[in-house]
Amino acid sequence: MAAHQPLFPVSSVPWLTTGAALAALCIAWLAQYGFGLAPCELCYWQRYGYWAALALGIVAILQPARTPRRTVVLWLLTLAFLATAGIALFHVGVEQKWWEGTDACVGQIRPGMTAEELQAAIENAPIVRCDEPAWTMFGISMAGYNIFFALILAAFTAWGALRSGRV
Repeated sequence: MAAHQPLFPVSSVPWLTTGAALAALCIAWLAQYGFGLAPCELCYWQRYGYWAALALGIVAILQPARTPRRTVVLWLLTLAFLATAGIALFHVGVEQKWWEGTDACVGQIRPGMTAEELQAAIENAPIVRCDEPAWTMFGISMAGYNIFFALILAAFTAWGALRSGRV
């Protein structure tokens, strides 16, 4: 009986995940520059995870297949995608008012501020707030979709890391 062949060979995992990380960045840039959806602070934070994944993916591609070095890099790549999903989840929580965002997200206006402090807070307030989604589809923001995308990539990369030591 023939062994089950996976849809993708394990050797393609670094290539596919690196391409997917680049695609995520391109989609973010298209939304920003093509459709005028200005990113907030947490949007930028999510992009950092994809930049890290892009760099780690290139490192993984340069490692010989089925070696411990490639496996380690694939696990690091998995962590980069999980971190991105975590930041996206935090962002969705801020959008849904489940918790407060950072001061860089929503500004620093507090009760009891002096007139000078209030004026400084208003002048330094973020142009794009993290708690107001710039775009939604079916009630899900871009950060919400990013959770799913990053988790799928994390699972795929973890699968590749688990299988990379096998023939």
